[in-house]
Amino acid sequence: MGERLLESKEGSQCGETFAQAPDHMPIKKTPGVKPYDCSVCGDVFITYSFVNNHISADTGQKAHEYQKYGEEPSAGSQSGKAFSYHDSFQMHESPQTGEKPYECKECGKTFISLVGVQRHMILHSGDGPYKCKFCGKALAYLSLYLAHERSHTGEKPYECKHCGKGFGWFCSLQTHERTHTGEKPYACKECGKAFSCFSSFRRHRWTHTGEKPYECEKCGKAFSCPSSVDRHKRSHTGEKPYGCEVCGKTFADLRSVQRHMVLHTGDGPHKCKVCGKAFYSSSSFQRHERTHTGEKPYECKHCGKAFTSSKSNQIHERIHTGEKPYVCIQCGKAFSYSKSFRIHERTHTGEKPYKCNQCGKAFYYVSSFRSHERTHIGEKPYECEHCGKAFSCSMNFRIHERIHTGEKPYECKECGKAFTRFNSYRRHERSHAVNI
Repeated sequence: MGERLLESKEGSQCGETFAQAPDHMPIKKTPGVKPYDCSVCGDVFITYSFVNNHISADTGQKAHEYQKYGEEPSAGSQSGKAFSYHDSFQMHESPQTGEKPYECKECGKTFISLVGVQRHMILHSGDGPYKCKFCGKALAYLSLYLAHERSHTGEKPYECKHCGKGFGWFCSLQTHERTHTGEKPYACKECGKAFSCFSSFRRHRWTHTGEKPYECEKCGKAFSCPSSVDRHKRSHTGEKPYGCEVCGKTFADLRSVQRHMVLHTGDGPHKCKVCGKAFYSSSSFQRHERTHTGEKPYECKHCGKAFTSSKSNQIHERIHTGEKPYVCIQCGKAFSYSKSFRIHERTHTGEKPYKCNQCGKAFYYVSSFRSHERTHIGEKPYECEHCGKAFSCSMNFRIHERIHTGEKPYECKECGKAFTRFNSYRRHERSHAVNI
């Protein structure tokens, strides 16, 4: 190893020195494909080793043995570590002081180094040098780009030694293996809850802080992490870049297609002991378990109604708040639920994704499609307990039951008259409009 340029100073806190620059010195990246630049001549290189060899040839020194622009060592160094770049020296000092001097202008998140905030900014700008040919997503590093591509190609080079399941990301394999070992290395300091996955742990921490730095430009809804706001934005655009290789169904995010694949394979990592149903995510599995236990831990603060999942509770609360976060870009109509919004969009596109194999008739709604299928086979699974009449459609069955119960849920605001059927109610409303 070459001679150090910087010697340890008096009052050193750690006295550590480093043989390899990449461990302690992130090199500045440029926006182009070649991310490493020589600070002596300005030439750019695709890998760290290339720029290191180039500097050795020009100066006879390794990249980590000289200082950028000939600067003197930063005054006040207390650790005695040798650093080639000023940014690297600052980044080394920051963990000891706790200081994070670099702030993202978009979301306010702070970082210990300039390199860190520059790398983070790509999340906002979307102009990373490596662009996915399948979905157009821009990534900052070649390693991330290659791993991301696997989400489209289906390549899974990392295999679980316990069950043989394959993964596209090494970190996904590590997280999965914890389902076998039971290891939960991420514990919340606030409440003690432990997690096997860091992303789940990070999301949980935000429930204590309430931090939601990422905001949708379309509707103003705030999110805790950038991936969540990206997924949400697709609810406005209707973009679904991820497709199922088995049935062709498309999805807005990778997690949804992975969850969907369990329907085809039946080999999700979380299996219900009661009914044997498999699930991709632990949260879905826990929600399902509650259908057996009857547990409903999430309660509406407005009416007290309880739910098995926090998402169901949030969706329900929109009845009380009137929140309609899903806005149609074609006509401006707003919806409380993403499902209603997607179905509405079909009125503009004319899409009828559910087609009958018997007669070719197509439908907007899966419920209408299933009801129609029963007309061919004569199936009528909904039977009235009062009179025994059977129905092929659950909606017709519910409407019929009102004859026996006397329920009339649709009430006219003008005169107070109530109706069993919604279409009867709408016809009556028009009679008031005509009389005005």
